Amino acid sequence: MTDEAHRELTPRQIVAELDKYIIGQNQAKRSVAIAIRNRWRRRQLTGDLRDEVLPKNIIMIGPTGVGKTEIARRLAGLVKAPFLKIEASKFTEVGYVGRDVESMIRDLTEISVNIVRNEHLTTVREKAGAAAEERLLDLLLPPASGVVEYKPEEASPIENADVIDEEDYSTHVVGVPSSMEAGERAARTREKFRQKLRAGELDDRQVELSVESKLMPMVEIISSSGIEQMGMDFQNMFEKMMPSQKRRSKMSVGEAKHMLIQQESEKLIDKDKIAREAVTRVEDSGIVFIDELDKVAGHQSEHTGPDVSREGVQRDLLPIIEGSNVVTRYGIVRTEHILFIAAGAFNVAKPSDLIPELQGRFPIRVELDSLNKDDFIRILTEPKNALTIQYKALLQTEGVKLSFQKNAITELASMAEEVNQKSQNIGARRLHTVMESLLEEISFDAPDTSRKTLRIDAKYVRDKLTAIAEDEDLAKYIL
Repeated sequence: MTDEAHRELTPRQIVAELDKYIIGQNQAKRSVAIAIRNRWRRRQLTGDLRDEVLPKNIIMIGPTGVGKTEIARRLAGLVKAPFLKIEASKFTEVGYVGRDVESMIRDLTEISVNIVRNEHLTTVREKAGAAAEERLLDLLLPPASGVVEYKPEEASPIENADVIDEEDYSTHVVGVPSSMEAGERAARTREKFRQKLRAGELDDRQVELSVESKLMPMVEIISSSGIEQMGMDFQNMFEKMMPSQKRRSKMSVGEAKHMLIQQESEKLIDKDKIAREAVTRVEDSGIVFIDELDKVAGHQSEHTGPDVSREGVQRDLLPIIEGSNVVTRYGIVRTEHILFIAAGAFNVAKPSDLIPELQGRFPIRVELDSLNKDDFIRILTEPKNALTIQYKALLQTEGVKLSFQKNAITELASMAEEVNQKSQNIGARRLHTVMESLLEEISFDAPDTSRKTLRIDAKYVRDKLTAIAEDEDLAKYIL
């Protein structure tokens, strides 16, 4: 995203956009909005000070289902930044079998390359479409009938200098008045086919297209570290070593057009430029969301047995977060300006159980509030992607018009809050289980029912869910 676009996204505007999808958690929204704005502010600086300003990483603390992941995900989509969500529990200390922490930066770089590549493909799509159209017309139209190219026999220029006539190099036309008329006729025919092609009248016709394919050797590499760690890019190496093979494939004109546009687009984009731009975007705008950070909190001295060192994972995370150079297949990525947002419930472990060095790399800590009945009512009605809106749209495809009364929404919210209190508190995710149980019968019968207008009220909610909610053992499995 350009600096001008970032200029429009003030912290207040970012929070307003997040409010469309996430209810409450205002402090967390404000914190991430300020962090995003500070990145734009840093890019406005010049000289050495620009490199000295580091992002203020954030830890979001709160139970599951309160919006931690959703805030980070919506934020990344809002600013069009490379975004990666990863669970800290997937990482292992160096020397153990598992993923090393640098893999998150390599994955983030891959995401950035895909984003930039799609942007470049969009810019050349019109030009690629025109080139693909010409190639497709070449496949559909045979050479002009009656036109034969004549080439004189090769002879020594000195030997035949006096006997070569200009007519020897002319085009002889059989069955038509002249080559000019044949060319005009071919051009008119080509234009007619062009109009039919654009109108989609030829999409079902079959053509034979030459498709390039590369045979990749079946090689399995077993390594706890990434391939980049081994000092070479095996994929690119094999692509250069293995010759490409062309095969003839029959397909419809519609399929051929799509494939030809892809081929022409690949010819027009600069892969080296994409790689450079992608690396720069990761360094300046990348966001890494590390979930379940509390799972690696705690000191190794507190644990015995063969478990992988949780403190070791923290120490491996530390250089990535504070700033280091990570080798990727697209070049070296510097991580000091990547924004890291960590999250965890911290029910057992506390943020103070993290090693002091890692605590210092997350200067901003935000505690997210648990959700109550009022929050559930708003979640069911206010967001653009509210569950009630989703279910209405899904059943509308079957011709069933579904409506929720106000008292039904209130009853659903009360039921979700009650079940969360009696069993494990999973926050807003409880609404998914409650809604599925409520609408199971309607969803099953929707294709066959004669009732095309259904109204959900509080009585219907109680009839369907009260017995399940009151039976604690049953509620644990169903709700």
